[in-house]
Amino acid sequence: MSLPAVSPAWLETGIALADAARPIARHYFRSRLAIDTKSDLSPVTIADQTIEAAMRKILAETLPDHGILGEEHGADRTDADYVWVLDPIDGTRAFICGVPTFGVLISLCYQGRPIFGIVDHPALGERWIGGIGLPTTWNGEPCHARACTKLADAYLFATSPDMFKGTQREAFARLETRAKERRFGLDCFAAGLIAGGHIDAMVETSLQPYDYCALVPVLEQAGATITDWDGKPLTIHSNGSIIAAATAELHGEILAALA
Repeated sequence: MSLPAVSPAWLETGIALADAARPIARHYFRSRLAIDTKSDLSPVTIADQTIEAAMRKILAETLPDHGILGEEHGADRTDADYVWVLDPIDGTRAFICGVPTFGVLISLCYQGRPIFGIVDHPALGERWIGGIGLPTTWNGEPCHARACTKLADAYLFATSPDMFKGTQREAFARLETRAKERRFGLDCFAAGLIAGGHIDAMVETSLQPYDYCALVPVLEQAGATITDWDGKPLTIHSNGSIIAAATAELHGEILAALA
């Protein structure tokens, strides 16, 4: 399937969404917030809800024919060709603990395929943007994944070892012993660090579309490779298990280690 290039209007809208989210996140960060628990036992705060509502308002005013899938306020016209996928606070646990690596994830999908992504970190003032026809930038400057090709040389990240269950736990145990270094935490910030050439890989599972769709264009346009655990391209309908690696060669080694 041929994927459309990111238009100036979509880029402008994406930046407007991130710009709207940033001051709200900063306002609530490290404040005394009420924390609710959703049906999946994940935490949610007024910051998550307020940010997504602000982004949805902008989309309704600028691109009313596009669909929206958001973590907090659900699906709206997701059968449209173009669907925005929004995670107002990726890393809510980090956010409520005062850890500044939480992010705002914004992506645009065409017929289910992510074509444009923004990974924004309000507390750190860092933003990665990438998409079809739009090479990845970090705070407006070009960036690129580094040239690590061997797992034995790779710095590997995952959000938590506890996310891996059953056979996936066994697979990750095989993988982590072969990496040069493995670390946990960071949520979506790890993807930005891969795009910026600072670390080499991340492996995740049990993610939702709003957790990974924005990462796909940002990483791919920085020269990295990102797929599911079967090596298939990620779509809005993928199962939520991802491998991201700085190079195709490193990705292949990780895929083989997990198999």
